[in-house]
Amino acid sequence: MKSINLHIIADKTKKGEKVRQSLIKSHSNSTPAACDYIVVIGGDGFMLHSLKKLQKYNKPFYGVNTGNRGFLLNKHDAGNIISKIKKSSPISLYPLEAKIKTANTTKKIIAINEVSIFRHSKQTTKLEIQLDKKKRIKELVGDGVLVATPAGSTAYNLSAKGPILNLDSQYLAVTPISPFNPRGWRGAIVSNQSKIIIKNLDSKKRPVNAVADNIEVKHIKTVEIKLNKNKKFILLYNKKFGLKERNLAEQFKF
Repeated sequence: MKSINLHIIADKTKKGEKVRQSLIKSHSNSTPAACDYIVVIGGDGFMLHSLKKLQKYNKPFYGVNTGNRGFLLNKHDAGNIISKIKKSSPISLYPLEAKIKTANTTKKIIAINEVSIFRHSKQTTKLEIQLDKKKRIKELVGDGVLVATPAGSTAYNLSAKGPILNLDSQYLAVTPISPFNPRGWRGAIVSNQSKIIIKNLDSKKRPVNAVADNIEVKHIKTVEIKLNKNKKFILLYNKKFGLKERNLAEQFKF
């Protein structure tokens, strides 16, 4: 029987490093290119960082939670890691791609959870929102706006009172952050085939920043957001409580 090779990484915490050391005592730590699975030990932030850093190797990721919420990871407990991986179920996630323009540069950044645009100073934002080249919000005054994937709809999007999207849905959430005007606008659920363009209407007086998961770009002028179907992340979950079940459980919380 072919042996299973793991690439084991952990965030820089005592708990994470302790779990990593325990695993590499009984499992050789292969390179990302030579492994069959990538084991990520830490919290959601470290998992997001690891997914984007190691996506080029096209390997499944199995997360072990040693952080706080651990929505993207599995519960840490005793047991054979290989056995857990063999019994796990895969989930495929597709990221957002944000084309971010400033006065001097244009950057393309991917985001698995959300892309958020928010004020950089005490001044509220004044943003224009286009959907598939049609202007939908002429002027959003408030703290900002975010675009979330179904996987990310239970993160910052939920804190901003955005909708939870079923993991199998073909939609994205567009959610305002503390809107002042239009005060009654609660956001929108749009097709994941959509192209969303957010423009800063007053970049000199009202600077805004854009954040794609954990990467920030300051003083943006426009952000163009769409789903990138050419990139795929495969996450492995214990069958008893996978990402679909967690997503559904969040929808019934009150």
